[in-house]
Amino acid sequence: MPRLRILPFLLSAILLGLAGPPAGAEIPRFKGTEVGGSGGYAQDFHLRDHDGRPHTLADFRGKAVVLFFGYLQCPNYCPLTLARLAEVMALLGADAQRVQVLFITLDPERDTPRALKEYVSNFHPSFLGLHATPEATPGLALKFRVYYRKVPGSTPGNYHIDHAVFSYAYDPAGRLRLRLSDSLSAAEIAADLKRLLSAD
Repeated sequence: MPRLRILPFLLSAILLGLAGPPAGAEIPRFKGTEVGGSGGYAQDFHLRDHDGRPHTLADFRGKAVVLFFGYLQCPNYCPLTLARLAEVMALLGADAQRVQVLFITLDPERDTPRALKEYVSNFHPSFLGLHATPEATPGLALKFRVYYRKVPGSTPGNYHIDHAVFSYAYDPAGRLRLRLSDSLSAAEIAADLKRLLSAD
């Protein structure tokens, strides 16, 4: 008998779930976290790409930009992120021409421009690898609120880097809008970028 008394409550819960959120409840517009209104995030950069060309964010005006920090010897996050973003480009179809992916190295001592170019182009021909000097990289990461630290290995040149695992997305006007977590799928990122492009 107690089970019969519980049944109406279960049915009510199911029906409420099917009905969706209450009227007036705010439905998130993005799968990523909106950060555009938050202070303290860097809004631009002055870096060189893997071909030696200088860039600022203004160079990509008119495109949605996905930017993330990593390093070439990263065993998991960086290659998985680049592979996921290559899938995003495929999902976007013609809209992919209005999206630019930027990979900023946290390891300029080892990640030479030539190595950056070979690495990112293996995932997609439009991806760009950017770098600062070894001296400027810590300040750059701090401005973008990106945590990283070198973890020493058995020799001075044999180290790995612990670093943040998220990306930033900018709209075509060059405004920082989203933080994209590592848990988002390619389909979710593609949907967020389409929304940013449609709002242009």
